[in-house]
Amino acid sequence: MKFSEIKKLMIDSLGNNPEYGESVRKLEEAGISYDFSEGFAGRVLNKIFSADVVVAKQIELSRYLNLAFSRIAITGVAAIVMLLISIFLMEGDLSFNSIIGISDSQTESIVCLLSGN
Repeated sequence: MKFSEIKKLMIDSLGNNPEYGESVRKLEEAGISYDFSEGFAGRVLNKIFSADVVVAKQIELSRYLNLAFSRIAITGVAAIVMLLISIFLMEGDLSFNSIIGISDSQTESIVCLLSGN
């Protein structure tokens, strides 16, 4: 029996075709059956949920998390660098006061307020 004939019989056997019994009989005559051996479902489930699959999924998850973290970290570093460059261009230097956003004239008044003098 040719592959195309087997394929047609299998498709016919799946539907509500009146020739359903005929298709199944022809497939059985060709040596094709739908019966599975005993314990087949258990073996399939054991294969799917085996330790190798679980370990592979954990490795894949950690790989994706590392990739996501590196992309977020690189973006964050770029944002920080751009912020520092903008502060340097606006204030003229990168001192601690310019990063906080206070100028030299306000430093003395803040020290007075904090110390109470």
